[in-house]
Amino acid sequence: MFLELKAQATSILKDAIQKAGLEIEDSELYFETSSYADLASRAAFRLASLYRQNPKELAARIVSAIEIPDGSYIEEVSASGPYINFHAGRHYLDRTVATVLEEKEKFGCGAPKDKILLEHTSANPNGPLHVGHIRNSIIGDTLARILRRAGYDVEVQYYVNDMGRQIAVVSWACERFELDLSRKPDSAIADVYIKANVELDKNPEYIKEIDALMEKVEAGDVRTIDSFNKAVSLAISGIKETLLRLNVVHDKFVSESTFLKSGAVHDIVERIKATGRTKTDKGALVVDLSDYGFKKTLVIQRSNGTSLYTTRDLAYHEWKAGQADRIIDIFGADHKLISGQLRATLNVIGIKEPEVVIFEFVSLPEGSMSTRRGQFISADELFDRVTEAALEQVETRRPETADEFKKQVAEMVGIGAVRYDIVRVSPEKSTVFNWKEALDFEKQGAPYIQYSHARACSILEKAKEEISWNSSAEIDPSLLVEDTEIDLIKKMASFDSIIDLAARELKPHVLAIYARELADAFNQFYRFVPVIAAEDEKVRAARLALVNCARIVLTNSLNTLGIAAPESM
Repeated sequence: MFLELKAQATSILKDAIQKAGLEIEDSELYFETSSYADLASRAAFRLASLYRQNPKELAARIVSAIEIPDGSYIEEVSASGPYINFHAGRHYLDRTVATVLEEKEKFGCGAPKDKILLEHTSANPNGPLHVGHIRNSIIGDTLARILRRAGYDVEVQYYVNDMGRQIAVVSWACERFELDLSRKPDSAIADVYIKANVELDKNPEYIKEIDALMEKVEAGDVRTIDSFNKAVSLAISGIKETLLRLNVVHDKFVSESTFLKSGAVHDIVERIKATGRTKTDKGALVVDLSDYGFKKTLVIQRSNGTSLYTTRDLAYHEWKAGQADRIIDIFGADHKLISGQLRATLNVIGIKEPEVVIFEFVSLPEGSMSTRRGQFISADELFDRVTEAALEQVETRRPETADEFKKQVAEMVGIGAVRYDIVRVSPEKSTVFNWKEALDFEKQGAPYIQYSHARACSILEKAKEEISWNSSAEIDPSLLVEDTEIDLIKKMASFDSIIDLAARELKPHVLAIYARELADAFNQFYRFVPVIAAEDEKVRAARLALVNCARIVLTNSLNTLGIAAPESM
């Protein structure tokens, strides 16, 4: 709805500027939200520099030329100094309520757009996911959901490292140590991987065996490939379980060995060589990207002729470029250099570059994590710990309910708290996940938003029981005139613009902040305005419809964040 409001404001302003005998580019209208209006334009500042006139006088001149067409969402346009302020009218408010009730789960969806291939998580299959990995998963999954709601056709992929050095160590470990298959498979793999690294540190001569395994895989040795595949499959099966619990689903798991077997890795190396940028450094083949601002060369082939993860990743990106209109990668800050080199190399050979979202790391108060050293708290352990704490809260708040209900709500609240607390922080900022704070119902995190949704459901359920409320009955939205009612309607109306902004800037935290603000607007409305207790029957019906609207938009917001929307808590 807000996007339509902005489109109308844009059209009205452009016409007025033209009538005032002025010219300006659409990109220079400079619309922004304002505490004084629903939309404000700084166009007069730009026009002042173009025409060397006073911006305040220009703003007044433009406003005097404004004509608002019939049926517009804009009710009034005024000048405040050099700013041109647009105020929405009653039609905008009434239409928002009607549209939410009509479109329901489709409210906030954009028109169909291009296909996007988004890769996220892609953690090495040498153990379970830990909290350091799941920021990647949560950012990636939330972005995919946002982009889909914005209208994009999104395919989500996990790039499986099934032949690198770490996998060679895992394969070697599986032959050397017994796997405890009574454990979750990714944890069993981690156990032997950690033991193997201890052994390799003690006896460096075993590293030759690891190198030999890597050479055998690249040479196509069937037995070695099978041992790699077995280990990787075990780890990935456990990782999938963890992701599913986090409400994260990938459309496709793509193995990097695919591109070695197909010859794509060999082909891309030859094409890079043909650019004249390669040279030999201590036997390894490297790419000079100094003119792209990289002092460090990119190694694409070891001295023994084997490829690297990066080489295979280049071939993967060439394949991805043919699968979609846009490619998006979610990488941790430790991939900043290599992702820049990857983009530059793709540019050199004329392949479409990916858009890259770099995120800083998330840690626990306990400190940093390393699978190799065995110093990590797995995501599974974190989820168990958080849901256990959530269960304690549910038992305190709802002691009369059945155990099954308590467990279901605790899982929804616990996983929601993890997802929200991690995604609410802008990707480029590092963060510490404090599960006690994340579960605080008063801190306006996921439990606060979920509880607001449950409250809306409870109000509507009570209305059905006490006054036989019918959600399909006709209502008059124009009766919603209280400040908190108008604030709530306007907050709901901005949902489409929030989705649009988050999708354009690839910033999922924008939606997380919005969801909290929406919950706050709903709670303020319910705090100050009687709903079921309203004396006037028509006003009561309109307010119940507004509660239903809030429930719908809260559901849509939580679903897009990948967080469950419980009807009772």
